[in-house]
Amino acid sequence: MADYIYVVQLDIPPEFEKEFNRVYDTQHVPNLLTVPGVRSCTRYKLEVADTKDAVRYIAIYEIDSPDIPQSAAWHRESDKGDWVTKIRPHVTRRIRGAYRRIN
Repeated sequence: MADYIYVVQLDIPPEFEKEFNRVYDTQHVPNLLTVPGVRSCTRYKLEVADTKDAVRYIAIYEIDSPDIPQSAAWHRESDKGDWVTKIRPHVTRRIRGAYRRIN
């Protein structure tokens, strides 16, 4: 288990969801898993929330250091494939943060 997680929360319009999930699963995650210190990624889609403002998609990356998502390697891998041209322009909300394990 890694000491840190990096959480990315995203919203995407419904008409882009199919392509979003295809690119995320077949390109974006595999690319980011090649970055040194990135151990895993697990994705979720919101089912129930206590607010209508909840973000619908979340990706949780297990990482060795909170600095990894700001690294050149992360940015290089994040910008590969269809992510930049087909997905990023349609993301309507993005919230990111690194968290340290406390127990």
